[in-house]
Amino acid sequence: MTPSVRRGTRIAHIGIAVRGLDAVLPFYRDILGMPESPLDDADGARIAGVAAGDSLVELLEPHLPDSPIAKFVDKKGPGIHHICFTVDDLDGTLAKAKAAGIVLIDDTPRIGAEGKRIAFLHPKSTGGVLIELSEY
Repeated sequence: MTPSVRRGTRIAHIGIAVRGLDAVLPFYRDILGMPESPLDDADGARIAGVAAGDSLVELLEPHLPDSPIAKFVDKKGPGIHHICFTVDDLDGTLAKAKAAGIVLIDDTPRIGAEGKRIAFLHPKSTGGVLIELSEY
């Protein structure tokens, strides 16, 4: 993407922590009719994606007992884990967030499950919601 093209911030996906993909995936796929979108596993989680129009729902199953998703499910149970927003300028958005006092979980972007550069913002700085930022 050229720097002059601005698309604006959009919802890229919603991450939902689940105890088991096999029990939950049929609801999204078969009942709601959401087509599967293959994703790589990441951060100690098995991940299944289902398309919701232009956005994605990531179903996140703990794969490693000390993974962030395992800790989330152990503490809070299954449910919405995070919201991912795609931004025009990931590095610039992180710099603005840091300058504004937002606590960054990822000081620098890393590669996420969709193969895109991502970074997380801590929920204590974002109204209680874990925010993931991603590039287009």
